[in-house]
Amino acid sequence: MATDLDELGHAVLPGLLSSAECASTRALWEDPGAFRKRVDLARHRFGDHGEYRYLARPLPPLVAALRTHLYPPLAGVANAWAERLWGPRRFPPRLAGLAEQCRKQGQTEPTPLILDYAEGGYNCLHQDLYGPVAFPLQVAIGLSRPGRDYQGGAFLLVEQRPRMQSRGDAITLGLGDAVVFPTAERPVRGARGDSRVRLRHGVARVRRGHRMTLGIIFHDART
Repeated sequence: MATDLDELGHAVLPGLLSSAECASTRALWEDPGAFRKRVDLARHRFGDHGEYRYLARPLPPLVAALRTHLYPPLAGVANAWAERLWGPRRFPPRLAGLAEQCRKQGQTEPTPLILDYAEGGYNCLHQDLYGPVAFPLQVAIGLSRPGRDYQGGAFLLVEQRPRMQSRGDAITLGLGDAVVFPTAERPVRGARGDSRVRLRHGVARVRRGHRMTLGIIFHDART
């Protein structure tokens, strides 16, 4: 995973969730009490024909477990990147330490979310930054089957490289597959050392059906 993140700018984890786990996560969409906030993409001009909902505390057990257990290995990658880009800045080895950093900055709202796109839906390129504390990696997990539940709707990742044109990747996530990707920036090694590359992510237009995704963001948001 660390090698792919360094070389490609993302890493795919096939089959992170089972089909049953995907189904139980999709079912949360019908429970209004599971969410703290709903965002309509078209209303806010973030996209069209879709919405996302932030999960409320207590987080569903599966989501809480994913957040807790994915964080430590990603913190190792984040700290290796920190040595290359951010000097003395370091991230705690456990999620509880990051949550405490967020709390001190008034970032106390959970950020894991479920996204749903109908036919014609898309999500504009963006970054998920909610305050001064931001963990540099996050995860998106496919909850629908491409080709059967929907067509189109690739996950998009665009790098804005210094003194070069932008480069993009289009990633199709199978049911239960996860992609790990940078929240806002990453180091890229060149002939003169490391350079800072900024990234944004989004979702291409869904041509048919419904596409659902679980997003795991590790830093919390301000109220």
